Amino acid sequence: MASEYEFRLPDIGEGVTEGEIVEWFVSPGDAVSEDDPMVEVMTDKATVTIGAPVDGTIGELRFEVGSKANVGDVILTIVTSATQRPKRSSGPPATAVGEIQSVLPGTRFFQGAQATNGNGNGGARASVRPASAAQKRHVQTTAGTSVTTSIDYFEAKPLATPATRRYAKEMGVDLRRIRPSGEGGRVTKGDIDEAAAYVSPLDAPAHPIDGSETREPFMGMRRVIAERLQHAKNTAAHFTFVEECDAGRLMQLRELLRPEAERQGVSLTYLPFIVKAVAKALQAHPTLNCVLDEETDELVYKQYYNIGIATATSAGLMVPVVKGADQLRLLELAREIDRLAEGARQGSLRPDELRDSTFTVTSLGKHGGLLATPILNFPEVGILGVHRIKERPVVRAGEIEVGHIMLLSLSFDHRIVDGHVGAAFAYDVIAYLENPERLLSEFG
Repeated sequence: MASEYEFRLPDIGEGVTEGEIVEWFVSPGDAVSEDDPMVEVMTDKATVTIGAPVDGTIGELRFEVGSKANVGDVILTIVTSATQRPKRSSGPPATAVGEIQSVLPGTRFFQGAQATNGNGNGGARASVRPASAAQKRHVQTTAGTSVTTSIDYFEAKPLATPATRRYAKEMGVDLRRIRPSGEGGRVTKGDIDEAAAYVSPLDAPAHPIDGSETREPFMGMRRVIAERLQHAKNTAAHFTFVEECDAGRLMQLRELLRPEAERQGVSLTYLPFIVKAVAKALQAHPTLNCVLDEETDELVYKQYYNIGIATATSAGLMVPVVKGADQLRLLELAREIDRLAEGARQGSLRPDELRDSTFTVTSLGKHGGLLATPILNFPEVGILGVHRIKERPVVRAGEIEVGHIMLLSLSFDHRIVDGHVGAAFAYDVIAYLENPERLLSEFG
């Protein structure tokens, strides 16, 4: 005798209370075995792939992609035999997940496997009435091809194989707008080829349907980043301090040390010098190495110096953390920064390598531009933005010379850091970088 099992969004831990449905890997009627991936859920701390707790058949999907469910909400039902019992009714997801990674500012997520179940379905079908002939129209795609689409057609959870979904993404086509022609109501590659323009959803604000605009859902990791950035801007009272740094001697010293670094298999960039200078300056300015506990109204001064390094990856901006940066020598710093950056790009870092930073450094390298105002990696109270070194005229001893100038932009939380304190910290960092020989004892 069959029974219906209600699967509730489990407690993922770390104080998570809700999650966003990122992708369904099953649809009603699909047969699943225990631990088959069912759904990918993103919280403000993690993205996890949740597996089936029992063998059975998917009954009802109760949340759409992009919607949020609270921990404990029934997100789907599974029809099981009367003798079936779920492996677990609460707690962590059944499916193993990948490593935690962080996104600026201060957000971590689990990068789970991009798995699908055996039948390759990507979601459940919504009930959509057919469009009448009067409701169909021809539109021009960006490539100039005339295609026919339905003005009122919208499928919240289109059926498509993973390969078809990837193809739609590559083609810039919204699967939700495509009327499927495949078996079982599945979207095919041919459907994608025939429909290269987006159609407005019902009751949505009007926008051009002539191919001059495309739309995609603002959801998943990008939305989490946006929420965290907005929280940082709304909570901390940002102010930015900008000053020049004469990088001439730093460039000379780096060139002098590069052969030995290369002999030891280390790529010596400017970043290890900068991180070391920041760590040493923080020791003289403890206010810059603290956080505000808003629940207790206490300033928490950290007795360790963990520097977050904002790193661009294909998944977004991650912040791996150099632990105990003040204790590492320059070449050790260089090795650690390289290792963390590569691990962030590969998604192979351990959870502890992506949390507990006390101050963050962000650099755009050769794309550093003239100036930017970095947003705090909340709840940290300071962040340093490093910009590209450029040749500029400078005055030395009354003479105009060509100098190598790097602008540093530092943002602080003005609730905690007074202007003169932030400026003093900035000048200490600059003093180390303009006199890098002070760091030579840390080489090796």
